[in-house]
Amino acid sequence: MAKKERSVAEVIKEHEASGTYFDVDGIRTFALKYGRGETVLCIHGVPTSSFLYRKVLRSLEKKGYKGVSIDLPGLGLTDRPKDFDYSFSNLADFIYKAAKALKLKKFHLVVHDVGGPIGFALAARHANRIMSLTILNTWIDVVNFHKPVFMKPFEKRVLGEAELKMMTHLTWPVMFKSVGVINTSRISSSEINAYIDLLKKDDQGKAFLKIMRNFDKSPEFRELCLKAVQNVNYPVQAVWGSKDPALTLETYGEEIKKAAGLREIHLLRSKHLLQEEAWLSIADKIVELAQAVHLKTSKKEA
Repeated sequence: MAKKERSVAEVIKEHEASGTYFDVDGIRTFALKYGRGETVLCIHGVPTSSFLYRKVLRSLEKKGYKGVSIDLPGLGLTDRPKDFDYSFSNLADFIYKAAKALKLKKFHLVVHDVGGPIGFALAARHANRIMSLTILNTWIDVVNFHKPVFMKPFEKRVLGEAELKMMTHLTWPVMFKSVGVINTSRISSSEINAYIDLLKKDDQGKAFLKIMRNFDKSPEFRELCLKAVQNVNYPVQAVWGSKDPALTLETYGEEIKKAAGLREIHLLRSKHLLQEEAWLSIADKIVELAQAVHLKTSKKEA
């Protein structure tokens, strides 16, 4: 007899049970956590949450690391306060406070999507806490960044609300496959639709729209982001889903490569949500970089 597929509610319940809730400035915050050892802090983007990293964190756990991903305010299982500042800059400060609340003194940082600019700001302001930086499909030139076509409607009032309302269990799987992954055979339909329920949650996605309308495009914020990858004391690498139709390798991957002065980009055969289909390779690259840090430290001490 074929095994019955879990419902979306059951998938989310299991996800929630794997994490913890804690307080950050009065905001009930959720973090997904697996394992012990050195911390790898993974920052998600939109329209996702820590749920996107669940496979990566489990893989890191098996390799002897503690994997942590914190739901940003307005997304996932973290609160969605109406009067919160949803700018990238403030979200970076929020993640820093959340990391302190979780007693994460130093960590290997992983960023993706809008988690890129947020994570870059975090790293630039608190470089002493960063052990290594792994960059997944994102962007760094915030001044010249243009949202992919399917994300542009969210910028506009009324149009954005209508677009969000149209994202349902029927329509989301189509977008998930067209932009997110090459092959859906390794993820259940309930897991795919969990993204939508975690996005909309209690406020029907209103906080998500605030994030989408608060992208910082200032030259000052760009300089802050660049500070995270230039002349730093920690190693930096880029791991890219080479088939991403939104944040393409040719434009945004090369942008990261140039900004960080990287010799290469590690390419994976996946689309934008590479954590869903290349989690093992991502975890391997994170650990390789982490081990390189220890090797360099050992040589200095010898």
